[in-house]
Amino acid sequence: MKDTSSIHQQVQSLCDCFATTDPLKEMSNIALAPESQEAALKWIALAVLHGINNNAEKIALVSTKEGKVKVTAEYRTAELPSPGADIGKKIVEAIREMTHIEKDKEKVALAFGFRNNSMELKIKARHEGDDDKITISFPET
Repeated sequence: MKDTSSIHQQVQSLCDCFATTDPLKEMSNIALAPESQEAALKWIALAVLHGINNNAEKIALVSTKEGKVKVTAEYRTAELPSPGADIGKKIVEAIREMTHIEKDKEKVALAFGFRNNSMELKIKARHEGDDDKITISFPET
């Protein structure tokens, strides 16, 4: 049976499923997974959980034309596990689809909820040349 829920709903469901896991450990395993939209959505959910659990200000993913993907979190500068080039591109596509960002540079608010939590995430997307940057900003706690 095909899942007819939106990407947004799928990410929120994955947050619910992985809420009691170690997001960084799970994120480290994603680079080993086959390229798929499911792996990209799982990575997004784990990044959101990591941000919430560790009081992050923002998490940024940069995908370069050379195929490198770098992820950083800002609460203190720390590099997070990369999902790998193929899944990194899928993450950028999924976030753009979930937020309906079509311009090369745009900011949007994304209502996000799972379990008994709800918040507004700020999503910023930038596309320059062949490089993409997605930033998820978390509300102050």
